[in-house]
Amino acid sequence: MAKLAGAVYKGQSRAAAGQCRSLLSSSPAMLPILAFLLGLPLTLTSPTCAPLIPVTFDNATVTGLLGPWIYIAGASRYPPHLEELKALKHAAFSFSPSSHEDELNVIEIMRLNETCLERNTSKVLVFQHNSTLAHVDDQVFAMAKLIQSDKDLLILNHLNDDFPSLSLSARTPNVTKEQLEEFRSHLHCLGFTKEDIFFTSEKDACPLPWEKKGEGDVEPQLK
Repeated sequence: MAKLAGAVYKGQSRAAAGQCRSLLSSSPAMLPILAFLLGLPLTLTSPTCAPLIPVTFDNATVTGLLGPWIYIAGASRYPPHLEELKALKHAAFSFSPSSHEDELNVIEIMRLNETCLERNTSKVLVFQHNSTLAHVDDQVFAMAKLIQSDKDLLILNHLNDDFPSLSLSARTPNVTKEQLEEFRSHLHCLGFTKEDIFFTSEKDACPLPWEKKGEGDVEPQLK
């Protein structure tokens, strides 16, 4: 009886295996479902998508942030940030040391639609323990992680709940094709398309407050 039962069991197993092979060959849609159930997310195995690696802060990192930056481009799913991106024509900012440790002063100049606005009352807090930056403006906190990249680039992963947001700034308005492709690759892996990216234009630049004003320059409005 044991041999008979074993033979029947083996026969059923072979039949079941044959049915499974038939089902998989006739139903390609089953493959991604089974991959998901087996804990093998196919989308995460793409060789073109590398994880966003945040910078681990030290004193050299903070020193490297000092000085002027030009905002190049950004993309966001966070509704308030998205609305600002649509109106933003150009932006620049400069970090300088503060009298408080792990705090930076910020001067910002931007053109929203047709108006130049300057802000010099905000701060950036540097949290060394978790390598996070916090932009503080009128009691509003905006958190971000600095992503590993070229020392002349500032790629920020903005932490807005579950809404992905990424921005690119640089020391000069002219970034290389390779630098831009790096940023676009990060955005692609976050689910953004080319149509989701908002670029600024140097032709819309406002006079920079940290540069000497020339005769005839328009004084920006304070906000």
